[in-house]
Amino acid sequence: MTNSDLSLAHGGNLDWAARLVGCTPPEILDFSASINPLGMPASVRAAIWAALPQVYAYPDRDYQDLRQAIADYHQIDPTWVMPGNGAAELLTWAARNLADANTGLVGLVRPAFGDYDRALLAQGVTGLPLGFDFTPVAPGILALWQGAWGRSLLLNNPHNPTGKLWQRSELLPLLDRFKLVVIDEAFMDFLADRESLIQAVESYPNLVILRSLTKFYGLPGLRIGYAIAAPARLQRWQKWRDPWSVNVLAQAAAIAGLADLEFQQRTWAWLPTAREHLFNGLTQIPGLEPQPSAANFILVKTRVSSLALRQYLLFNHRILIRDCQSFPELGDRYFRVCVHTIANQTQLLAALAQAVTELDFNSERSQFFS
Repeated sequence: MTNSDLSLAHGGNLDWAARLVGCTPPEILDFSASINPLGMPASVRAAIWAALPQVYAYPDRDYQDLRQAIADYHQIDPTWVMPGNGAAELLTWAARNLADANTGLVGLVRPAFGDYDRALLAQGVTGLPLGFDFTPVAPGILALWQGAWGRSLLLNNPHNPTGKLWQRSELLPLLDRFKLVVIDEAFMDFLADRESLIQAVESYPNLVILRSLTKFYGLPGLRIGYAIAAPARLQRWQKWRDPWSVNVLAQAAAIAGLADLEFQQRTWAWLPTAREHLFNGLTQIPGLEPQPSAANFILVKTRVSSLALRQYLLFNHRILIRDCQSFPELGDRYFRVCVHTIANQTQLLAALAQAVTELDFNSERSQFFS
């Protein structure tokens, strides 16, 4: 079995992991995909069940009820909202706009989510590396990206995979410097929109916000997200896309989730404590260096190979972590884990401590006999 056989470009591939170790997907404890471990809200489950009879008819192509629900949640006009088949579909149309707005280069913070390169390359443009600082206090964004002025910018906030959260005050000046700014806020709902730029969209026609509903509400299999941008831009996107991109079950689930204030509050109360527990536990394992994170995942630098670590955890404990091979700047010395329940994190931490110790020992033994 080669390292390439074990490398995954995205977390959450439970079918692959289960086939590899000879079990069923539910038997895998998944720390590779940053999905809310509180699970699908009961209100969403009920809404999906109630919407089942609607699958006999085509969805509303204008998604009026869903657009209104999103608009009410963010207190904006529904004409500024476009639902999509996950944020990935909307990223495709954003990349097409990014390609139109410059001469072949888009400012892109690296390391970056691999789907950004997929979307940009499909439009014939390349991400221009803008650099990143792994220290808790990053250098000023304006100084960091000064060489890219006049181009377009693609950024996620909180940043994936580092968990860095940029402040509104850092990002707002960029809107006057770049032709087009696309901000992927896929994990911002975990932070109660604390540093979201959604409220700035109506003042800046060159700003596009992408959001996901799948991670927070435990719906990755339904594929539901939305974009917030100027109505004229969204009208162009509508002409490019296939009709009926969002199915009726996803629409019903999203509307119910956005209305479930109790679930939202419970998630916001859970995250800080669980994240601190995971970060402190990782810190106590020799050979691991967790990076400070504001998101529902933590990037970890490792003394041992992350691919070997993932293989050990999967085969010995049926635990799946996210290696960082798809982030060229990180390679085999970083992995990412999502914040989970305290009980599952305790299981992960014990397995990691055992894995690092054994892999360290085997490495030293191999060097001694070489």
